[in-house]
Amino acid sequence: MSQNTETVIEFRGVWKIFGGSADEALAAARRGQSKAEILRQFGSVVGVSNASFLVNRGEIFCVMGLSGSGKSTLVRHVNRLLEPSAGQILIEGEDILRQPEAELRRIRGTRIGMVFQNFGLLPNRTVRENVSLPLEIQGEALKSCYDLAEAALAKVDLAGWGDRFPSSLSGGMQQRVGLARALAADPPILLMDEPFSALDPLIRRQLQDQFLYLSRSMGKTTIFITHDLDEAIRIGSRIAIMKDGEIIQIGTPAEIVARPADSYVAAFVANTSRLNVVPAHSIMEDPQAYRARRPDAVDLSLLPVARPEMALSELLRLAAAADTPLAIHDSGQIIGVIDQARLLRGIQGDAA
Repeated sequence: MSQNTETVIEFRGVWKIFGGSADEALAAARRGQSKAEILRQFGSVVGVSNASFLVNRGEIFCVMGLSGSGKSTLVRHVNRLLEPSAGQILIEGEDILRQPEAELRRIRGTRIGMVFQNFGLLPNRTVRENVSLPLEIQGEALKSCYDLAEAALAKVDLAGWGDRFPSSLSGGMQQRVGLARALAADPPILLMDEPFSALDPLIRRQLQDQFLYLSRSMGKTTIFITHDLDEAIRIGSRIAIMKDGEIIQIGTPAEIVARPADSYVAAFVANTSRLNVVPAHSIMEDPQAYRARRPDAVDLSLLPVARPEMALSELLRLAAAADTPLAIHDSGQIIGVIDQARLLRGIQGDAA
């Protein structure tokens, strides 16, 4: 399967220490002292601990963890709402920490959009004026601002609501306005800090669906912060799990669920069903190996066709209907085979 690996965002050894004695606390953290020890000795808090990762173009990179794990602190470094204590942050190869204030404002206005948990709408401005505000700050002509705002509102299904005030909108609609505001300048990068966590479950799922559609259709590269594993699994291309400022594991949803790095991650995923997470390509057998093992098997081209991204639940339905192995096709080629035994091992979580 082809995958875009062009890096858009890169963190290199990023640390964030809050409080006094930051230099001494950083040195102690690098020596391996715990977050609790540093707080006790220096009165400093380790917000982010030696974070290194890449985010590829078009990817939705979910960062999840409990309250206080450092996930919101981490994302605020991308557009320098927070300054790191050490490390590098590159946006499309440029070190954002070296950018002067004027260039930083331009990057924030044109290349990075941000959506917060609290909607942050100004009550004395209409919906259209709220969406157009970042464009106005950039010096766009008012008519152009309003035209772009209306286009962004249409993308989030709020066409015709531009003259309303935020107080007349539901919570879900207000969050759509926040998303429209982030999209108005068509930035290639989106930062989403728990944008849907304050909403009711049904509205939350609807907005997840809408965001997924917009992100894919517009090709946005996104860092999405959440404390909800189900949300991360549902929308994330990859997931980073944080604890005490440290990134414990990075992987696809299937990798996180099937192969947790330690007991902390295992506890997170303990109640997550593999059926809707583990894809066919992670459990399939090489076609040549299958033919060698089963020389008497039917011609693979006659087997029912499945796609490599299909989840176990979909494979189960296909296998039950056909009562034969499944051939995994990608771009017209057979790239794998899944027989009943391999499918059962995948459900159980055993090595294929």
